[in-house]
Amino acid sequence: MATNSTAYLESLPAVPVWLNKGDNAWQLIAATLVALQSMPGLVILYGSIVKKKWAVNSAFMALYAFAAVLLLWVLVCYKMAFGEELLPFWGRGGFALGQGYLLKQGKLPATTHFRKDGSVETAMTEPYYPMASLVYFQFTFAAITLILLAGSVLGRMNIRAWMAFVPLWLIFSYTVGAFSLWGGGFLYHWGVIDFAGGYVIHLSSGVAGLTAAYWVGPRMQCDKERFPPNNVLLALAGAGLLWMGWSGFNGGAPYAANIDASIAVLNTNICAATSLLMWTSLDVFYFGKPSVVGAIQGMITGLVCITPGAGVVQSWAAIVMGILAGSIPWFTMMILHKKSSLLQKVDDTLGVFHTHAVAGILGGTLTGLLAEPHLCDMVLPVKGSMGGFYGGTGGIQFMKQIVAALFVIGWNLVMTSIILLLIRTVIPLRMPDHELLIGDDAAHGEEAYALWGDGEKYDESKHGINSPNHQLTPTRETDRDTAVGITVHI
Repeated sequence: MATNSTAYLESLPAVPVWLNKGDNAWQLIAATLVALQSMPGLVILYGSIVKKKWAVNSAFMALYAFAAVLLLWVLVCYKMAFGEELLPFWGRGGFALGQGYLLKQGKLPATTHFRKDGSVETAMTEPYYPMASLVYFQFTFAAITLILLAGSVLGRMNIRAWMAFVPLWLIFSYTVGAFSLWGGGFLYHWGVIDFAGGYVIHLSSGVAGLTAAYWVGPRMQCDKERFPPNNVLLALAGAGLLWMGWSGFNGGAPYAANIDASIAVLNTNICAATSLLMWTSLDVFYFGKPSVVGAIQGMITGLVCITPGAGVVQSWAAIVMGILAGSIPWFTMMILHKKSSLLQKVDDTLGVFHTHAVAGILGGTLTGLLAEPHLCDMVLPVKGSMGGFYGGTGGIQFMKQIVAALFVIGWNLVMTSIILLLIRTVIPLRMPDHELLIGDDAAHGEEAYALWGDGEKYDESKHGINSPNHQLTPTRETDRDTAVGITVHI
C-alpha cells in the first residue's frame, strides 16, 4: 500500500542523504547499552562484590575512569585509535570535538584494504550515521577496558595513583591495541579476527590488570584471607546489567543493524548461558554446592570468550565456546592458581586475569578454529578468511590469532609496567597500611553502609538495648515520659 511517509527521505540539514536512521538508532542504543555496563553496571558490581570497607573506593575507581576516559577520548584518543595512520600500530591523535567533524558521515580512514596488486579488496568502513555516533560508541569500549582493569587492584591501590594511571594507560596502551586490530593497523590488514574486543578489551585488561597488581603490591593479609562480598544480591544486579549490556557490546560491532548483528547478539547470550551453567556444574561437582559469585564469574567468561567471534561463528559453535569458557578459566582460577607459586605472588583481587585474559585468548584462538567462511566475508576486510575447522586457509588464521595475542600480551605487559614505574616516582602506588586497615573512611571520608563491622553478627550482649554500649538519653527533661527526642548511642 502506498504511503506519503517521508521518514526515510532526505531532509536537510538534519537528515542528509547518507543517513540511515535505523543504523543510527541501533548504534546509539548499542553505545548506551555498553555505557550501562560500566555506569552503573560495574560500579554496582564492584561496590557490592568487595569487602564492605572497600565498597566506596571500588565503585569510585570505576566512576572516575568512566568520566576521565570520555574527556581524553574526544580530546586526543579517538583519532589515535581510529584516525589517520601515524604508525602501523598507532593513529594520529587530534580533537574529535568540532561539529564539522562530528556531523559528517562516519568513516575509519585507515581501513581501506588493498590486495597485493594494489587494487581495493575492501572499501573503507563508512557506516551510515554521523561521526558523533561512532566516537561515542567507541568511547564506551575504551571506558569499560579501564574499569575491568581496575578489578585487579581493588582494595589497596592509591586513588591518586589510579587517577594518574587511567589517562596514561588509555593513551599509550589502549589506543595501540584498538588501532592495530580495529582502526586499520597492521593486525587489521593482516586479517586477525577480533570481532568485538576479545583482544582489544579483554586480553589487554586482563594482562595489564595482572601486571598492575604485581607492581602495586598485595592487599593486607587480613583482606586477602577474608574478602566476602558485602551484598551478593546487589552484585547480581550489577552482573545482570553487564550481561544484558553485552548485546550492545557485540551487536554494535558490525556498525549496522544488519543480519550479522542479529547473529552476534544471539551467540553472545547462548555462550554466556552455557558458560554460567558449566561453571556452576563444576562448582557443585568439586565443592558440593553452587556459588552465586561463581555463577557471575562463569557468566563473564562466557561473554568474554564469545566476544572475538560473536558475529563470525555459528550458534552451535557458541555452545562449544561456552562449555570451554565455563571450564578452562574455572580450572585456572580454582585449581591452577592455588597451585602456582607464580600466580600466588600476585594479588589479582577479582581474578581479572582468569575471567578476561584467559577467557579472551581462549575466545580468540577458538575463533581461529570455528570462524565460518560466509559469516567472515560479511564483516572482515580480508575476504576468504575462515577457521581451521573449515580447511583452506584456516590453519593460517589460527596462527594469526596466536601471534596477535602475543603482541597484545607483550605490549600491555611492557607499557603497563613503564607507566606504573613512572607514576611511583611521584605517587605511591599502594595506600599506606594505616589507610588499608580502615578502608573507605580513610581514603574518601565516606562509608557505604551505616552498619556495624565487616561480617559482624548481631549480638544481644553487645548491640541489644540492655548492653553497656547502648544508652537511651532523653534530649530534654520534659521528654522523659515520651518517645519524642530519644537519642540512641551505640
